[in-house]
Amino acid sequence: MLEQMQPYWLEFLAIATVHLLAVASPGPDFAIVLKHSVSYGRRAAIYTSIGIGLAILLHVAYSLLGIGLLIQTTPWLFNVLSYAAAAYLAYIGFKAIGSSAAGKSASNAQKGQISDGKAFVVGFVTNGLNPKATLFFLSLFAVVISVTTPMQVKLFYGVYLAFATGLWFIALSFLLAAQPVRRFLQSKGFWFDRLMGILLILLAVKLVIGN
Repeated sequence: MLEQMQPYWLEFLAIATVHLLAVASPGPDFAIVLKHSVSYGRRAAIYTSIGIGLAILLHVAYSLLGIGLLIQTTPWLFNVLSYAAAAYLAYIGFKAIGSSAAGKSASNAQKGQISDGKAFVVGFVTNGLNPKATLFFLSLFAVVISVTTPMQVKLFYGVYLAFATGLWFIALSFLLAAQPVRRFLQSKGFWFDRLMGILLILLAVKLVIGN
């Protein structure tokens, strides 16, 4: 595999650089990892991060199979994806605002009450329905990655992107779930839940307006 990669190291470095800039920019993935880190702790945030990382393979798969071209050339299909993502983010946002409205004690009672499986699914769905990720991978495979790049190398790129994304958000989970950070945000639990809810709703609105 290393021998196959030798002619493509510059392409790989370009992909890794573009990906780092994309994954570091705030968006739905960051918002949901932040919320789970503070509300449920490090374990839930890590499973959420793993879900986000594995969802990258979904984007890679449809890009390699040519479904990405279908999405790109069929505006209504991309619109459906955008509205589904907006509805999902709005649902999580209103749920967060609703929980904060019940008061700080009720918010604290919810801490730790999310299963590993549910945390994983939330992360997977959040990234899988993210039109920003869809556009990123469409651009990546259409512009940055050459059409002459072998399929094995493209698969390596995909695995790397999934691993790097998951690792980034896992590292973020450790940072955000650190006791000083988490304790401070939990002390503002009522306002934190409300702020995160508003942020998620604004992201949903941005998806619809930007669409």
